[in-house]
Amino acid sequence: MSAKTGMGTLYGASLGPGNPGLITRQVWDLLQGGERRWAYPVRRSGAPSHALGIAERAGLVTPEGAMPLIFPMTHDTEILTRYWLRAGQHVLSELEQGRDVVFLVEGDASTYSTFGHLARTVRGLNPEIVIETLAGVPSHHAAAAALNFPLTDTDDTLALVPASYGIDWLDRVLGDFDTLVLLKVKPLLDELIDWLEGRGLLDHALFMEKAGTPEERIERQVSRLRGQKVNYLSLLLVRNPLRQRGAVQRGCRKKTSDS
Repeated sequence: MSAKTGMGTLYGASLGPGNPGLITRQVWDLLQGGERRWAYPVRRSGAPSHALGIAERAGLVTPEGAMPLIFPMTHDTEILTRYWLRAGQHVLSELEQGRDVVFLVEGDASTYSTFGHLARTVRGLNPEIVIETLAGVPSHHAAAAALNFPLTDTDDTLALVPASYGIDWLDRVLGDFDTLVLLKVKPLLDELIDWLEGRGLLDHALFMEKAGTPEERIERQVSRLRGQKVNYLSLLLVRNPLRQRGAVQRGCRKKTSDS
């Protein structure tokens, strides 16, 4: 509870992408004890929650009164706004009674997370609510570590891109980045494989599905995935060895003469 307002605090508790061992000590401590109300995202009523599953695999016991909040998988802004408002009102009713609410987040709460929508909605309903975001391990970091795939080195550039932007957009940005992390690849996977092949990048790409979970899947020969169904929680890591580099301003690393 916030001593200043007398209302509960809303926490975004990042759990990492799936491996309970990637839960930070900060989040682990926050989830101990039953004095805080848990909330967690589901796609529809009665559906399982990936975030809650991570906490359960860690051996944490879901406290009584934990709240499933529905965030449907749709791009329809009107539908999403309605569900965000409903979830925000539900959480706010707990906060205004002085109860802290911990929203369980898969991955990192600051990276393409539902928590951002929830936090903005709650703050819009009551600007005095205190909101704290606890950092976590995002899926592309877990995948890179598991695959021994360095994301960047020295002055490398890195792009974190939802693949839904499309092939044409990827062509426009490819020349500026040494590494691409392509998220949400499921709907365009075959097109992405063709694109990688056409740009000579197929041998420099790795695929991971459901990183850190018991269902984790790795494919080092990405062409094998043509025509296959993959999970929504899938990504591609792509190195771009053909990028033409311009001059780099090294600032304080530039050596100067004393004479």
